[in-house]
Amino acid sequence: MNTWKIDPIHSEIKFKVKHLLISTVTGKFNKFDAVIETLDDNFDNAKISFEADVNSIDTNEASRDAHLKSADFFDAENYPMMTFASKSIGKVSDDVYDVIGDMTMRGTTKEIKLNVVYNGTAIGLDGGQVAGFEITGKLNRQEFGLKWNMLLEAGGFAVSDEVKLEIFAEMKKVAVEKEAAELV
Repeated sequence: MNTWKIDPIHSEIKFKVKHLLISTVTGKFNKFDAVIETLDDNFDNAKISFEADVNSIDTNEASRDAHLKSADFFDAENYPMMTFASKSIGKVSDDVYDVIGDMTMRGTTKEIKLNVVYNGTAIGLDGGQVAGFEITGKLNRQEFGLKWNMLLEAGGFAVSDEVKLEIFAEMKKVAVEKEAAELV
């Protein structure tokens, strides 16, 4: 079994949502963790999990971040983490996968599909193996209880229901010897 852990310094969990029907607001989570477990050196049958600290949400605007953490959206006080756990992986082409898994936000779990592009493996600056991934997906925030919105005078709503996800992940392979030492 191989274990790969995310390198948070070289990774990002980002999102995009339409605002006022005409622009896009972007944000990210500054605190997160992710693990990939594989049976061998390929990712065809991997198990993927990640979590993000909702309190680390960052849209570059403190008042908006506070609103997103409130009960109108994430309700971070009661639901401080959002999580994802893969259920199946389908190989689309050599380096592209469709990953189906359970996303949990605000106490609600729904199945979503993520598109994963494997960018390859290299030797990192510390001499260990590193794998790179670009992950995209989308979800309907209403399905997770993030229901706040405002009707606009011209029609439509202030915030789109569709949220686009972008994850740029650099994963470090955990040495087997190190894993065994941690179990003792």
